[in-house]
Amino acid sequence: MNQPAENQPQVSLAQSSPTVGTFREHGGALEWSGRQETLRVEPWGPDAVRVRARLGGPILEGLPGALLDEPPATESSVKITDVEGLLTVGALTVEVNAEGVIRFLRTDDRTELLAEERAHFWWPGTRLYTAVGNGHHRLEQRFAAYDDEKLYGLGQHQHGRLDQKGLVLDLVQRNAEVGIPVLTSSRGYTLLWNNPAIGRVELAGNGTRWVADSARQIDYWITAGAPAEAQRRYSAATGRTPMLPEWAAGFWQCKLRYRTQDELLGVAREYKRRGLPLDAIVCDFFHWTHLGEWKFDPAEWPDPAAMVRELEELGVKLVVSVWPSVSPLSENHPVMEQRGYFIGTQYGPMAHADWPDKGVASTVQVAFYDATNPGAREFVWSKIRDNYLTPYGITAFWLDACEPELKPGFPENLRYWAGPGLEVGNIYPAENARTFYEGLRATGEDEIISLNRSAWAGSQRYGAALWSGDIGTDFATLRRQIAAGLNTALSGIPWWNTDIGGFHGGDPDDPAYQEVMVRWFQFGALSPLMRLHGFRDPGMPLGPDMTGGPNEVWSYGEQAGAVMEKYLRLRERLKPYVLKVMREAHEEGLPPMRPLFLEFPDDQASWSVDDSYLFGRDLLVAPVLTAGATARTVHLPAGATWTDAWTGETYEGGAAVTVDAPLDRLPLFLRDGARLPVAE
Repeated sequence: MNQPAENQPQVSLAQSSPTVGTFREHGGALEWSGRQETLRVEPWGPDAVRVRARLGGPILEGLPGALLDEPPATESSVKITDVEGLLTVGALTVEVNAEGVIRFLRTDDRTELLAEERAHFWWPGTRLYTAVGNGHHRLEQRFAAYDDEKLYGLGQHQHGRLDQKGLVLDLVQRNAEVGIPVLTSSRGYTLLWNNPAIGRVELAGNGTRWVADSARQIDYWITAGAPAEAQRRYSAATGRTPMLPEWAAGFWQCKLRYRTQDELLGVAREYKRRGLPLDAIVCDFFHWTHLGEWKFDPAEWPDPAAMVRELEELGVKLVVSVWPSVSPLSENHPVMEQRGYFIGTQYGPMAHADWPDKGVASTVQVAFYDATNPGAREFVWSKIRDNYLTPYGITAFWLDACEPELKPGFPENLRYWAGPGLEVGNIYPAENARTFYEGLRATGEDEIISLNRSAWAGSQRYGAALWSGDIGTDFATLRRQIAAGLNTALSGIPWWNTDIGGFHGGDPDDPAYQEVMVRWFQFGALSPLMRLHGFRDPGMPLGPDMTGGPNEVWSYGEQAGAVMEKYLRLRERLKPYVLKVMREAHEEGLPPMRPLFLEFPDDQASWSVDDSYLFGRDLLVAPVLTAGATARTVHLPAGATWTDAWTGETYEGGAAVTVDAPLDRLPLFLRDGARLPVAE
């Protein structure tokens, strides 16, 4: 990296602009100062820069964010003239004018990728700081809008849109709504809003605006390049996912909920008796003594060691649900409160939520451990280690309700170890995953995965898998999951899945729902992770005794069950390919579930396809998303030859084709003669 001396003479621009600004080169970065604002643009990996801006003082270091502490090494150059400062990093050139306004350009032809834009010729400018007290500001960062631009990423949402141009999205964590502030543009750039503050992003026709409700400085990262190359750059800057454990590439069985050790073991035994593949089974919530004691209730789970041992003999991994909430009845509550390990509030008592617990007839006020506090992370992990890992060898955990699910969710009243709720609230799920990742690494484990209901930028480096939350159980909901998964993939989270069949309800005896389940199960078999879960009819009220209806492959009748078995076996045959694709995520940062344009950016139609996707490089997946459908129309991208994996018929890319899709067939296409064991 270019590292000029920090004492290079400053260049005053009073002669060139009525608004005075001063440039300097600072350790390879370009800095501009004016109107009490400091702006720093510095190389942050190949073809990428980090931009920080602050009012009223120097740039602050060490604030919470997603970027790794040290950027990937790269070559760069800084040039300062009478009217502008230029920083060039590979394919990206940053131009800062005398008033501190930024343009991002392609280095080769100097065409514009993205530019800041003033809201008004007088005030406000491209960056707005509105004081909210104690050195914090409501921050606004404005960019120009482009009529032909398509925008993707931004985490996981249930609006069903792949291209998110025209939307306003809250930057906040909620069940099924996961805010990850990473945006990929069809214009050839990817931008990370490196700020865990609560806020929003507005992708309007007259401009793009990022808003942080209360923070200390603007901080974002941007790289130039096609989407696949941008994914490589982004994952290198925020940390790549570990390699997926081999067992996790198979089938996960789950329901709300198996209430006892015998019930759970009975399901695992039945899968094996039927000769069906089963790689993981989940022990869900209320298996504990009290919420926040993080240990098995011996009344329902009398011999966890024997249970784990039998599951291992069956080739099944046990995954245990862990919540971040702590009941006042928990033996850990007094010491955690005394040590300050709970999320606090600015006004009033500690943050709470109403939740049922064992031993009481009504709900209790549960607190939440502060995952941004290193001491709290260490304490919680010590309980997990002593109650699950050390005695039983359990190393896989389901991190539920990790938004965290406060009621009511007023982030402005929260106080974390890392800072005020408005400034740092979105980082919680990543820090919660960090608890388990660092704890397992410290014990020598290197195969790490946790299943999370929420995530933030950088969660992937802690082995966090994301699922799409507590969603509905109809075809409309199923269709929305395609866009949700693809935007999650473009947000840097490669391990993603849904509750197969949806979560809220679904009658296993209803033929209409059986069709939904079959089509969803087919989609699940070709998802990054394959996990059957849900709260099936008839349900029970929320509480320690609750369970839902049956939710195993054989629960849906003979016809549906036969199709589901077929796709279970397909997943088993494809496991070597799944693991190959997962290695690409680990080594290169490319997601397993890919929008068509990630592999075919020159095929313009691919930028609008929101109902099919590539699973790795070689397999195009077109789930059936409507009731009663027996055929499916699929766009095959130009630039490749595509073979129907079931019939062997070959098509040239660049057009849509319609293929048969009876209930037992998920349309699949192989790229350029690829050979995968789809058919038995």
